[in-house]
Amino acid sequence: MTSPDPLPPGSAAAGASPPAPEAPSPGGTRPASAPRDVLGLLGPAPGGPAFDGHRPPPADLVADCVHCGFCLPTCPTYVLWGEEMDSPRGRIHLMRQGLEGEPLSDSMVGHFDACLGCMACVTACPSGVRYDTLIENTRQQVERRHHRPARERALRAAVFALFPYPKRLRLLRGPLRAYQASGLRRLVARSGLLPRLAPTLATLESLAPRLTRAPKPPDRVPAYGPRRAVVGMLTGCVQSAFFPGVNAATARVLAAEGCEVVINPGRQGCCGALSVHNGREAEAQAFARNLIDAFADTGIDYFVVNAAGCGSSLKEYGQLLADDPAYAERAAGFAARVRDLAELLVELGPVARRHPLPVSVAYHDACHLGHAQGVRSQPRELLRAIPELELREIADPELCCGSAGVWNILNPEPAARLGERKARDVLATGARLLVTANPGCLMQITAAIPRLVGTASAEPAGAGGIAVAHTAQVLDASIRRLPVERLLSTR
Repeated sequence: MTSPDPLPPGSAAAGASPPAPEAPSPGGTRPASAPRDVLGLLGPAPGGPAFDGHRPPPADLVADCVHCGFCLPTCPTYVLWGEEMDSPRGRIHLMRQGLEGEPLSDSMVGHFDACLGCMACVTACPSGVRYDTLIENTRQQVERRHHRPARERALRAAVFALFPYPKRLRLLRGPLRAYQASGLRRLVARSGLLPRLAPTLATLESLAPRLTRAPKPPDRVPAYGPRRAVVGMLTGCVQSAFFPGVNAATARVLAAEGCEVVINPGRQGCCGALSVHNGREAEAQAFARNLIDAFADTGIDYFVVNAAGCGSSLKEYGQLLADDPAYAERAAGFAARVRDLAELLVELGPVARRHPLPVSVAYHDACHLGHAQGVRSQPRELLRAIPELELREIADPELCCGSAGVWNILNPEPAARLGERKARDVLATGARLLVTANPGCLMQITAAIPRLVGTASAEPAGAGGIAVAHTAQVLDASIRRLPVERLLSTR
């Protein structure tokens, strides 16, 4: 690991031109519904200042960075490439240049795009720099003011026409199940051609989990025993389409702990997390308004989330809709009720009996759960409370696995390297079960494991003697007294 150090002489932050990123820059498109350019301040401005007047990165937050370097060993792109401008402090220096009137160059955008948004630097920073706010505001500027090449625009257009829409994702289930059942997946994996010919498609293919039945969730699930709370539950996009068992387990655990669960599957849509994390402000705001409306009259005490990235964005609805007079107050009230599943279960305290699960577990901190939400102790507390379960820690837990929403799709090569690094640390624990609280992490790490163990298997989980599960599935198995083999066969 690189030790913290000041900016090196001759580095980009000391005045030299910023180097181009080593990995291919992620692609993107400007949102079709960007804020209206009332004063001529918004939109692309070739040769003009990098940032417009709508939520630029705040100068006072930029000034908080003292360039101490404590962020460096926790930043995935700096660890990969060792480039100053691909570190948090380097990107903050570029933001300062933009605020001082420098244009939004292709090189500058490449360094902003390369950031995974994992927020490990926020945890590591001794000065409390709000890099999360800085990069989010900067990405909104990039999406409005930078004109990307046609290929990048087309890729992002395709990604954001699909992933934030659960119904569209569910349409893929039939063809994907047929492809997996046909044996073609194994043939494709053995050929090795797809990564060379179409890296993005190869990434998508490797990430897809083995699909099982996905019955439609009920509108409500009654509490088991005395009702302690009424909770709404996010079903999500990728979670609902590819991990329906996680949602079912989440609802069962909540009900067992005395919660009436309100799901409203017909009204739910995307929470906007992918959009907000990629600078698509107007799109994210529209998703947020729709979700707030879907649960407006349900009388919920809490809104429970079982996907780390979604929970992080939901808790920031107040900031996202702060300028909307019709939704600002409602958004802040909604955000105050948002809880991660583990967070709420610890807050309420357990009432359902836990039965033994004799298994060794490696717990992985999803970045947007640990770094962005600060939820670290609660999942561990819940897992340790299960009799006969042995919890093992993973080395370098602060480093991202490379999933980062859709970052692994936009940057397949560096994402694969990060995934393999994380998978190597997971396997080193010797645990039989990998547990985490985010669908992207589950897919990313388990896609990397077969590459490390040297198998040609196309199965995304179970390779190398380790299975995968969401925290909710482990709790559900313990509460329902399921045999541990059910978890160890999880795909």
